[in-house]
Amino acid sequence: MPEEKSLKSVTKAMRAIMFTEENRGLNRSVRKQWGFVNVVKTLKNTMQTGGFKNNMDAIKRFQMGSIAANFFICLWEVLDQREAIVDGDRRFTFKQMRDRVLRLANAFQSMGVKPKDRIACMLYNSAEYFETFYAATIIGAPLPAVNWHLSGKDLRDTINLRKPRVFVFDHDFAEDILPFKDEMKTVEQFIMVGGEAPRGISSYEKIISEHSAEMPKTNFIFAMNPYTGGTTGSPKSSNLYDGLSYLLSDVAEAPRTGMEEYYRYLIRQFSYMYFFGGDKIKDPVEKNIRSLIPTPMYHAGTAAGFGPCILLGATAVPMRKFDPESYLMMVEKERISWSFTVPTILQRILALPDSVKRKYDLSSMNTLISAAAPCPPEVKNAVNDLFTKQGAKKPVFHEYYGSSETAMITLMLPQDYIQKPERIHSVGKPRCGDILIYDEISQKPVDTGKEGLILCRSVGTLSLRYPGTESKLKESQKIVDGQEWYDDRLIGWQDPDGFLYLTGRLKEMIICGGVNIFPVEIERVLFMNPKIDDAAVIRAPHPDLGEMALACIQLKKGVKATEKEIQDYCKEKGLKGFSIPKKVDFFDKLPRHIDGKLIKRELEDIYWKEVKRRG
Repeated sequence: MPEEKSLKSVTKAMRAIMFTEENRGLNRSVRKQWGFVNVVKTLKNTMQTGGFKNNMDAIKRFQMGSIAANFFICLWEVLDQREAIVDGDRRFTFKQMRDRVLRLANAFQSMGVKPKDRIACMLYNSAEYFETFYAATIIGAPLPAVNWHLSGKDLRDTINLRKPRVFVFDHDFAEDILPFKDEMKTVEQFIMVGGEAPRGISSYEKIISEHSAEMPKTNFIFAMNPYTGGTTGSPKSSNLYDGLSYLLSDVAEAPRTGMEEYYRYLIRQFSYMYFFGGDKIKDPVEKNIRSLIPTPMYHAGTAAGFGPCILLGATAVPMRKFDPESYLMMVEKERISWSFTVPTILQRILALPDSVKRKYDLSSMNTLISAAAPCPPEVKNAVNDLFTKQGAKKPVFHEYYGSSETAMITLMLPQDYIQKPERIHSVGKPRCGDILIYDEISQKPVDTGKEGLILCRSVGTLSLRYPGTESKLKESQKIVDGQEWYDDRLIGWQDPDGFLYLTGRLKEMIICGGVNIFPVEIERVLFMNPKIDDAAVIRAPHPDLGEMALACIQLKKGVKATEKEIQDYCKEKGLKGFSIPKKVDFFDKLPRHIDGKLIKRELEDIYWKEVKRRG
């Protein structure tokens, strides 16, 4: 049950975890990245902003929203000339960014935006995305970030799901947005980045120039409001902002637990920045982490890339469009030490000719993170080989397992698989949350080493809701021994050391002649084939067996292969029986987003359309 948030309850919770590795490591990371003097200056300036007496009264009442927002504003001022954002040819210091964020925040408030009102955005990875995120954060407004692959009625319905008051978008998307503008009933202000704004649309740069950089009326909420489920069904919108913000926000919804458990999970969540090297990385010039961001920032997983920019004063280097050679070039040019990617990106980098890969100095890289989709062990090892050959001092591959709802749950670190190489097949062990491997039939946890349903509990699940589709919450909840767990319909098992191994996803499971087949097992084998550029295994109709495994293959350019050749390869690699795809079809390009998610429903619709028509 929720516990009243008070100075006493929070102090008690902080004491309970004061000496944990996560808490101490996170504190060390903050001191390392900000610098001790900057920590002191920021705290001093924050307490002076709004008056020392007023701030102390707010702390006693634990009304921290304004203080937390002012803290970040003061931090940006103290970091001053450190680079905040490198966006193509544009470079913004923290002081310049602070000025633009305050102007934008004042513009939003002049449009009537109040705490907990939503500001939607449809923006490329860019300085404007960061500015919009930060402006929304310091006035307490969640930011639903829209997938810029959407168009037409899908885009309209996605916007209407979250009922935003303001919609900020890039001019490239104007043709998709403007025809449905009047059907987005709650949007009162449309703001366009770049181009010449048409009538009825505000210009982003114009509203920034027209508003002051004075301190707005502050509140606070981490503005993360990701959509989820759009690759396998209709999108939902999760309120991750509540779970991440409640401690310091006056408007975030309370978690469904006591303060001590909430605070423990909160620190564990943010501790990924310590486990991934935040207390060790230091750029020789800027003295901080420098993060290259190639995955779309509307995707929740990308927060692993820009989290240090928000909390540790890291320099953000967003890529508007991913290109494998440009990625390596940026690592060298911008001295990148941290980056979140997905397996698709890593595979495209590895597919570059050796002559290209050998051109770049990759010695600055410390933390290369992968998530969002299964990463084949061969790719993990090949990435380490590439970066160490090009100068990295140690293996760089890191991984996590989580979701838009849970945030991070497990982490895998280089020392894990260096100590025991077989762990490279896992996704790490629970460091940011907890997991329970569960048998739905017996309704009991399973023994170590046995497969079962993966249930998760984290700071994100403690206050999870799906605003606009509230009924969806019951579908994803399991109550075990009176405790609430999140169920993402994944199957896996844990080894004796707690490392998690993913077997497959129940919603993608194929039942072929009564035999359960998990596509991920087959896909791992297919990705080992040197002729295959991309692959997806889907369920397809079969007249006798009901369903069968069908392999959708995208070959590398200039390469040829036959169905029998692919099937024989699967046999050679140890697949048996129904796990060998009964049919193999070849595609010019599979429908995969750059965020790593493959839209399997588009592929399955091709084969099930006639079955559905016949009813």
